Amino acid sequence: MPKKLVTKVEGLNGEIAIPGDKSISHRSIMFGSIADGKTVVTNFLLGEDCLSTIDCFKKMGVMIERQEEKVIIHGNGFEGLNEPSEILDVGNSGTTIRLLLGILAARPFHSVLIGDQSIGKRPMTRVTKPLQLFGAAINGRKNGEFTPLSIKGGNLKGIEYELPVASAQVKSSLLFAGLQASGTTTVIEPVKTRDHTERMIKQFGGEVEKTGTAIRIKGGQKLTGTSIHVPGDISSAAFFLVAGAIVPGSEIKLTNVGLNPTRTGIIDIMKEMGAKITIKQLTEDEFEPRGDIVIQSSALKGMTIAGEIIPKLIDEIPIIALLATQAEGVTVIKDAHELKVKETNRIDTVVAELTKLGATIEATEDGMIIYGKTELIGGTVSSHGDHRIGMMLSVAATLCKEDVYLENEEAIYVSYPTFFTHLQSLI
Repeated sequence: MPKKLVTKVEGLNGEIAIPGDKSISHRSIMFGSIADGKTVVTNFLLGEDCLSTIDCFKKMGVMIERQEEKVIIHGNGFEGLNEPSEILDVGNSGTTIRLLLGILAARPFHSVLIGDQSIGKRPMTRVTKPLQLFGAAINGRKNGEFTPLSIKGGNLKGIEYELPVASAQVKSSLLFAGLQASGTTTVIEPVKTRDHTERMIKQFGGEVEKTGTAIRIKGGQKLTGTSIHVPGDISSAAFFLVAGAIVPGSEIKLTNVGLNPTRTGIIDIMKEMGAKITIKQLTEDEFEPRGDIVIQSSALKGMTIAGEIIPKLIDEIPIIALLATQAEGVTVIKDAHELKVKETNRIDTVVAELTKLGATIEATEDGMIIYGKTELIGGTVSSHGDHRIGMMLSVAATLCKEDVYLENEEAIYVSYPTFFTHLQSLI
């Protein structure tokens, strides 16, 4: 049965502690598993994607304990990973499968990786081809394009590789391989992407060198267990930032939100569109900066969003599209080809679902054009199994004057299990 969403609220007011960052939670398990000694992770995101990562490393013999939102990993280095006796199922998590391939690329055993129906449609050659250049043996459907994938690790040799697309997942996968390869590995990005992996290498005692858009890493490094506090996920906070800006009479405080400068594109764009945002920085530590954010109802104006800022907000584009429906004038989103290979084709899905609610929006080859300001009406919509589409539509419903029903709302629990509870607390 579709879930009936909350519609036409008078204002959203209150304070929310945003759940832990999904990208950092994934990586904390991976690095803790390949490091020597104990790693303690606090504010870990207990979403389905991150639990899939835990499950995969447990299948390779890593001892991982869960205590609420605290996770303890007992790592024994890369050599401590054992050949899994079962297939490694990544569920819906693209981060898990792509980064895990980089770790497995040098492990001297055979592994098979699968995922859900959505993962089965997502392109993997962007990872498998460069890993094969290192020396890994990888096979899969359509010559390694799609899951299931079979990988047999081997002796890797460092490579220099220029990424054809800006992808933090591909970059991270190659850095994991580079940590195990002989010599030096250099990864060159077309534009800078989120740098959680580079920061975490340093947090675990490793060395990584960055020059412009080139990242260099030496093989054979030993990592040591450490403590990680995961800040709140700015990609999750984005839904409430937009809700606070577009619902009249709103003021929302979001606490402990990650403010990594490679992730704050949503804040930059919202400010440029006229959003009333104030930030109180909590820490400037080298690992991951974080702070509290207050958002108030705002008068917004349309703009063009394109170029180098796109990788800093690629996951936030669905909710930015909703924001644009409530801005005066036209908003154009360009250079966002990557939206086509997310959990869904997010260009087509966003356009189709917002159109159902009364928005005036059209798809382009690399983005979309949104005409504002538009009154939203209501209807039956679907997440299409994509968590960010589901949350965007739930926020849109708060503006709709008629009933809204959401199909496949369970997709939201992948990254934000308490989303509906948090939304209800503001009404």
